[in-house]
Amino acid sequence: MLYYLIMKKKPNLKKILFWTLLVTLVGSIGFASFKTVTTPATAVVQEGERLRSDYVLMLVQCALGLLVMFLPSILEHRLDISFPNYMSIMFFVFLYCAIYLGEVRSFYYVIPHWDTLLHAMSAMMLGAFGFSLVSFLNDAPATQVNLSTRFVALFAFCFALTVGALWEIYEFSFDGLLGMNMQKFRTEAGVALVGRAALADTMKDIITDAIGALLISLIGALTLEKKKE
Repeated sequence: MLYYLIMKKKPNLKKILFWTLLVTLVGSIGFASFKTVTTPATAVVQEGERLRSDYVLMLVQCALGLLVMFLPSILEHRLDISFPNYMSIMFFVFLYCAIYLGEVRSFYYVIPHWDTLLHAMSAMMLGAFGFSLVSFLNDAPATQVNLSTRFVALFAFCFALTVGALWEIYEFSFDGLLGMNMQKFRTEAGVALVGRAALADTMKDIITDAIGALLISLIGALTLEKKKE
């Protein structure tokens, strides 16, 4: 019964997740905007309470998520391709977990290894997208391309890892420009970490991205080899 609901009702599930994510992000943007204006910049807060910079981070993340959630539809329209429903469902679930649960509901601090779990999920999702992209190029009538399985796996791995590295650059840049804490270089109470401890979160994210990308690349390569056989 559960398998039927997931596999047979994908279009409905996709729409439900889309609208749930849209309403959640819009509401969170309104909440973060209000708290950004009303929270004093120099307020002394108790442990567990948010600073103005935390609400700025929440606002930026929610606004970015609102833009990114339309990316699959834009790519499908511009490139005339169709993403599998399961990939869109995974994408919406990831955005909900990363932005709403992670930033708005503070799961990054409340749930141990929440950030690591999301990085692993994003790396595998991006690796799967890399495989889908190459498959689209291989099957396109206008292109005379027939890439080897090893190259496709390498491309998927490099694609996922590159996007992960670009995300870390984004986090580092906005942490410096807006005084945010996406790279978790300070604790929730505002205490700045020093030395290796300040780099731990970033390096853990990159290593997790590499492991997730490698795993999905190996799985994808084995799947392609079985199809050829």
